[in-house]
Amino acid sequence: MKYSIGVDMGGTNTDMGLVSENGNIVLRRNLPTNAYTELEPYVRDMMHEVDEMVKEETMRDGEAVSLEGIGIGAPNGNYYTGCVDNAPNLTIKGVLDFGKEIRKYRDVPVVLSNDANAAAYGEYVYGGARGMKHFIMFTLGTGVGSGIVVDGRLVHGSTGAAGELGHAILIPHGRKCSCGREGCLETYTSARGIVQTYCELKGVPVTSDVSSKMIGELAHQGDPTALKTWEIVGDQLGLAMANSVTFSAPEAIFLMGGPTQVGEPLLRPLRKAFEKYLLNIYAGTCQIRMSELRANEVAILGAAALLKMKQ
Repeated sequence: MKYSIGVDMGGTNTDMGLVSENGNIVLRRNLPTNAYTELEPYVRDMMHEVDEMVKEETMRDGEAVSLEGIGIGAPNGNYYTGCVDNAPNLTIKGVLDFGKEIRKYRDVPVVLSNDANAAAYGEYVYGGARGMKHFIMFTLGTGVGSGIVVDGRLVHGSTGAAGELGHAILIPHGRKCSCGREGCLETYTSARGIVQTYCELKGVPVTSDVSSKMIGELAHQGDPTALKTWEIVGDQLGLAMANSVTFSAPEAIFLMGGPTQVGEPLLRPLRKAFEKYLLNIYAGTCQIRMSELRANEVAILGAAALLKMKQ
């Protein structure tokens, strides 16, 4: 059986796994990303863990592991260059040429893209989007990411940075965004944005004691402020999703990420808003669906799935 390596490079931790052809993560390893300030020692230690996984699986299976390549999901990951371009949340600064550095250790294909693109392609290869040619993935978390698949291919655009729907402006002159602009979708429907909406409705300052998970729990207990928060967020996200349909006519829009786990308090107003704002020629053509990949596996599977684009 052939295997691939999926690497999820986050600002704090790097999770990696040995993935079988049928989408099972057979082994996992972890590195503290924020312990590194240079690419060379980071890749050296990453490849050490890769070698250890390959050795362990070879011993367990009794046959040499055939490694198809290494897929990496990373902030500011550029598919065209194989580089991470000046990611602000990484302690390793600059333009990081992963392809060049990894090939010092193993002469295998290396495919890199941003984490939301990886999640979308993971859904396409291993999840609920199998068999689809046109869909969009929205990932809600600390920020809002998105991946767009058209004709079975990820949309990268001319620069490799296409598909940043979280930074489409929802409300002009609205909340300040980490990107430097104002009113981006991310500032309203990310976990931080949800907390800010809740605190504004309560008339209290934003504190670390409040989380989107807590607001979800309160909503299920019938708390009126929490329910109102999710109504607002659902309306905002439904509008953004309806707008996204107009440029790629997807078969489905998938949702994933911590805040989506609240379920109906978000999904009910979201579906209502989506139908309200959707251009009538697209009525009935696009499903709203939850990701079918496990939350603790999607990043590794998505990164590994990027290698399928080379086939």
